[in-house]
Amino acid sequence: MKDWKKKIVPLAAASAIALAGCSGAAESSDVPEETDEQRNVTEQTAEKDDATKTDEVKNIIFLIGDGMGVSYTSAYRYLKDDPTTQFVEKTAFDEYLVGQQMTYPEDPEENITDSAASATSMASGIKTYNNSVNIDNDGGTEVKTVLEAAKEQGKATGIVSTSEVTHATPASYGAHDPSRNNQNEIADDYFDEMIHDEHKIDVILGGGIAFFEREDRNLAQEFQDAGYSYVKTAEELRKDHNEKVLGLFAPVGMDKELDRPDEQPSLAEMTKEAIERLNQIEEGFFLMVEGSQIDWAGHDNDIVGTMSEMASFEEAFKVAIDFAKEDGHTLVVATADHSTGGFSLAQGSNYIWDPAPIKAANATPDWMAAQLVDEGKPIEEVLTIQNVGFELTDEEIQSVKEALHSGDEDLRTIVDDAIEKIYDTRSNTGWTTGGHTGEDVNVYAFGPSSEKFAGHLDNTDQAKIIFELIGAKVEIHDIPVQSENNEEE
Repeated sequence: MKDWKKKIVPLAAASAIALAGCSGAAESSDVPEETDEQRNVTEQTAEKDDATKTDEVKNIIFLIGDGMGVSYTSAYRYLKDDPTTQFVEKTAFDEYLVGQQMTYPEDPEENITDSAASATSMASGIKTYNNSVNIDNDGGTEVKTVLEAAKEQGKATGIVSTSEVTHATPASYGAHDPSRNNQNEIADDYFDEMIHDEHKIDVILGGGIAFFEREDRNLAQEFQDAGYSYVKTAEELRKDHNEKVLGLFAPVGMDKELDRPDEQPSLAEMTKEAIERLNQIEEGFFLMVEGSQIDWAGHDNDIVGTMSEMASFEEAFKVAIDFAKEDGHTLVVATADHSTGGFSLAQGSNYIWDPAPIKAANATPDWMAAQLVDEGKPIEEVLTIQNVGFELTDEEIQSVKEALHSGDEDLRTIVDDAIEKIYDTRSNTGWTTGGHTGEDVNVYAFGPSSEKFAGHLDNTDQAKIIFELIGAKVEIHDIPVQSENNEEE
């Protein structure tokens, strides 16, 4: 841990430093040389200024860290910090922070959003009810998404996700359904809903084989018959160079980054592969990339999983930024749909959050619980230093043994919770819920017109700005929902 005491400078000393700096300003010999860190900041500022001066937005990469509230981005900064340096190092996200957005839904019963309502707002520019996938709550009107508008403009389109590609967030860019739970129907929409006689999504990468290879319909084969490649492993994806591809790498959601087998591509690799294909179209492209399982780990109150997924999302973000810097006509926006878990850095009266045990982990608690419960492996074989990242105490081992022999119906969850508790206690991590929370979330942007995303936005503004940037004339008629007592919500 850093010695935070060394950051405290006595007021008199600070004043003296400030006065000395002022009095010596005229004497060049007294002006301190610019440090490497200051020089980097200056260069990055100039680089961002240059990027916003280009008017044309040809490509848009929109990244969503599902559940990535401010506590997550702050914790990830602590996690990445080098304890040997004086100040906390910034993450790849930090220099591109431009503002925040509100996330609330327009639901007659709930005022904290789910992923479907929030993603629908970001994709179509309307507020709607929780569970809705691009269906307005005015009686069932289907609404146009930015992905569909981009396709109408002749752009290539893609969705990338570590969940099922039919899950709430990706679905909200490429489908229409009254319920996010209708994943078969959402998969059908991906194939059946056409724009200019073409399938509207050119690149689809993520999990969800079960919703495309079904007894009632084999959509994977239908996509292949329509000219798409169909790949199911990272190696197949790398070897394929077709402009249109359906890549499904798990029966449902993909594995978390920390547990990911080599057969599954990382989120960064899927992002890179998607960009390479979409960038072949002269008119440009729209790509939505979701780091889905930040949220899943947050629901599980799994601090190891959340930070693993934050690292995965950061790598995908870097891929997008690097491409945008080289291209010059690509806008990158990254944000979250909501926060999850009521995650707090530190809990109780001890003002410290220690990321060291989290950083040490080489497997998620969920993976370890599966080995113990589903595979029946002994504790001595699973709770090793190689997996856990440190040597457990007798009390910690006993807590997992007690969970394993509890006889509970949902044994895997009980064991998973016991392992998670070890990391929570050692790191002093707090949680308040297994659901979503309603605070505003950060917005990051780089590239031409990135300044349009600055300040305090509503999540519907994301779609409205993008519609404008791509020249799509989309009229948004968002009628307020009526509650049971006939008052506007």
